[in-house]
Amino acid sequence: MSVKIRLARRGRRKMAIYDVVVADARAPRDGRFIEKIGSYNPNTNPASININNERALKWLLNGAQPTDTVKAMLSYRGVMLKKHLQIGVLKGAITQEQADAKFEAWLNEKETKIAGKTEGISAAKAEARKKALDAETAKNQARLDAIKAREDEQKALLAAAEAANNPAPAEEAATEEAPAADAPEATEGEDEAKA
Repeated sequence: MSVKIRLARRGRRKMAIYDVVVADARAPRDGRFIEKIGSYNPNTNPASININNERALKWLLNGAQPTDTVKAMLSYRGVMLKKHLQIGVLKGAITQEQADAKFEAWLNEKETKIAGKTEGISAAKAEARKKALDAETAKNQARLDAIKAREDEQKALLAAAEAANNPAPAEEAATEEAPAADAPEATEGEDEAKA
């Protein structure tokens, strides 16, 4: 019996989530399996890979063959490196302590890279959000300026229309002031004549 480590699809349409399963190679993709050893969610950024590393390593050492996708995920999680180091320990090329030290160093470096990628993604999202907010603020300010300019233009047109429609009151005010100024002069002349 050939044993495969592969993905079994679940989840709704266009939002698939996969289980990492150990199954007989003759079993259907979503059918019967021997053991579920993890899950994979490609909908997140970065993709979520949760695998029981010890169980996956046990199955690999017992001869289970991973599919290409699962092999890439196991490499990403360090299971394939651990298998390689464990085979070296079994052959006597290195000691278990050396293998563990190499794996720990690799794991720390990998976690740093993953944390850096996550921070980079969150920083890029924050920057995009800030740019969108600035663009929206600028657009709103432009709209307000256009509305204010339109209102100022309408006020100027109304003032011009009122000035064009009512020229007589301005002239009447000027003529009313002139006779009032003439009247006191006449009274002064009359006072001199009376004297």
